[in-house]
Amino acid sequence: MSFKQFNFPESPLQLIEHPLLTQKKMTLTVKRDDLLHPHIAGNKWRKLKYNLIAMQQQKKTALLTFSGPFSNHLYAVSMACKLFGIEGHVIIRGPHLDEQNPTIRMARACGLNLHAVDRATYRLRNQADYFHEIQKQFPHCYLIPEGGSNQHAMLGLEELAQSLPKSDYVMCATGSGGTLAGLINSCPDTTSVIGIAVLKQAEYLTDDIIRLAPKAGKKSNWQLMCDFHDGGYGQFSSALWRFCQMMRKECLLPLEPIYTGKLFYALWQLLEQDFFEPDSHITTIHTGGLQGLDGLRYRNLISHELKLLQ
Repeated sequence: MSFKQFNFPESPLQLIEHPLLTQKKMTLTVKRDDLLHPHIAGNKWRKLKYNLIAMQQQKKTALLTFSGPFSNHLYAVSMACKLFGIEGHVIIRGPHLDEQNPTIRMARACGLNLHAVDRATYRLRNQADYFHEIQKQFPHCYLIPEGGSNQHAMLGLEELAQSLPKSDYVMCATGSGGTLAGLINSCPDTTSVIGIAVLKQAEYLTDDIIRLAPKAGKKSNWQLMCDFHDGGYGQFSSALWRFCQMMRKECLLPLEPIYTGKLFYALWQLLEQDFFEPDSHITTIHTGGLQGLDGLRYRNLISHELKLLQ
């Protein structure tokens, strides 16, 4: 396995046309990182890339990470392990695994070793003592945190920032804070960087962002918006899902309502509120995650006909 295997062609840019953008005299470009690779896409690959390189450099023969059962991170790790022939271990929030869950089925098909733990044990995943214990249990494994956000991930997100067009605003959905931290690190100071938190009470992420990107503590060109979570992580309203369907139909932009849907729904509300300076160029990051639609259908949260079930 060589480092060159990890160099995928850059993802495309899509110019969005919509009457609201015309009315507000805004230019909106979407960085389609969901199209970065047919199987491993979005910010999850950006984070994984340099972690896999570090795994090789440290001469580890396998990787181990942590994940929820429907996670985009689990999906990306599964596909990466299959594509590159890596032995993979994932500690899954359990205590029991639903083997019919489409994300779990994908992980099994890719040959991952899944280790279900109860929720109390899973909550220890970011504690140093537990991390050290896991490393002792799996000495041949390179450990990646839940979601993939660490200093190695910042290198991949730096490449993302460098691939963007000159913009007045750059926006992304924010779950763990890693992608936002990488953009803050690497976008020009003249660009306003905005993260849309997808979970409730996400103000605590500010500390995580500054830990990942110490520059953020001294910069004033970024903000984390915490009022557009639409009910909390994994939650979404019928209005949000209708918006996602509208964007797919009218703008040819596929979205899911957990991450990217909330980003664009927030953007549309901010446009209505005249939040942005006139004649601005806004670039949004489509961080992928479309596989999550299968999990929503599986749980009957959306139907195969793309209508919200009431």
